[in-house]
Amino acid sequence: MAEPPPRFETLLLEREGRVLHVTLNRPDARNALSREMVRELARVADVLEGDRETSAVVVRGAGGTFCAGGDIRGFMASFKSAPPNAGERDSVALGNREFGTFMTRFEALPQAIVMVAEGAAFGGGLGLLCAGDVVLATADTKFALSETGLGIPPAQIAPFVAARVGVACTRRLALTGTRFDGREAERIGLVDQACADTAALDAALSAILADIARCAPGANAAIKRLLLASRALDRDTLLDQSADAFAACLRGPEGQEGVTAFLEKRKPKWAQ
Repeated sequence: MAEPPPRFETLLLEREGRVLHVTLNRPDARNALSREMVRELARVADVLEGDRETSAVVVRGAGGTFCAGGDIRGFMASFKSAPPNAGERDSVALGNREFGTFMTRFEALPQAIVMVAEGAAFGGGLGLLCAGDVVLATADTKFALSETGLGIPPAQIAPFVAARVGVACTRRLALTGTRFDGREAERIGLVDQACADTAALDAALSAILADIARCAPGANAAIKRLLLASRALDRDTLLDQSADAFAACLRGPEGQEGVTAFLEKRKPKWAQ
């Protein structure tokens, strides 16, 4: 990705070496996920899927809040939409499914995805965190699966939340809508590291990005693909695919460079 995609209305993009910083930029709406924001995030995914220059993506919210969830104004607009004709799919269902499609693609990006939460991550914002490979938050960040309090289920995000914290925990969070902080989020596995304050959060992010920079981007992409496939494939099929991926990486330029660098007691080229 030599340059970021063209103008966005709801996102800010900034490149820092091999890291792409993506900021949800609707601070007046606490970065609520409007349909336009989801579509712009999907456009970023379009580029990242084929990008081999970017090794990590950091997603953060503007104005000290990660994401307050789905855009309530968008929900209100759904009330005015015409019901489906016989045999047609409801337009509300199609719009909802669009977010699940985006989540599936974003989770599977070849880059290491680091989510950084501050302030609040409610509803779809909490779900978005679960598409990350590493999730950091301040200890005072507030979390909730808040949809059931609005009379709707957390439909598209539930499988992603369950994949991260387990079905039993997701049932409790969804059926109670309880609010909890970053320390509890760390305890249940939603967050990898709860930091005391913003300064500690920034330090933790810098440390994580330094760790990612030591890893070969192609090897990271391969193991992400295999780990996500492990949810659906039987063990033997997964091990066969893993062996093929290992051979391809070892014979490829990264494997040759990594092994040679180790023997020569130097850093591999991607870590320099």
